[in-house]
Amino acid sequence: MPSQKDILEDVYHRAFQYEASLGSCPQCVLAALKETLNIGDDTVFKASQGLSGGTALSSKGTCGALAGGMIAISSLVGRTYQEFTEGQKKRLVFKYTRQLYDRFVGEYGSPLCCGVQEKIFGRSYDLLDKQEYAAFEKAGAHVDKCTSVSGNAAKWTAEIILNELQREKRDG
Repeated sequence: MPSQKDILEDVYHRAFQYEASLGSCPQCVLAALKETLNIGDDTVFKASQGLSGGTALSSKGTCGALAGGMIAISSLVGRTYQEFTEGQKKRLVFKYTRQLYDRFVGEYGSPLCCGVQEKIFGRSYDLLDKQEYAAFEKAGAHVDKCTSVSGNAAKWTAEIILNELQREKRDG
């Protein structure tokens, strides 16, 4: 059985490679987590695509890699539709998504795609504008910039999940 360190390296590498070759930061994070920890399903995966590039490639919303990690955590500990309609107030999800959020913001200075871009590129880009997107790519977006953001988000998400699963087994 692989060590936690090996799993985290694998998750990082998968998300990094998917971002380099296929793009869609939330999907890259979710694919890496599905393949290594068997988290998520096709419906959630498909639904996450519109969150790419700071929501609809706008760069103005939450970084898609962060959103993908939060979706993965929520799929494990968030409330179900039935719990929602019954009025249950499950809040455990916020404990773990906040851990991811705080770590992400601690590293990149912002949860927003444009803020992350400012940190790693020195400026932000309008990803729907062809010239801006070309400059984004030329600056290394899918070589070592956004690729590492997706890798880190996937790795940090896996770390939170693995630590909680281990605690549940130990305390359980």
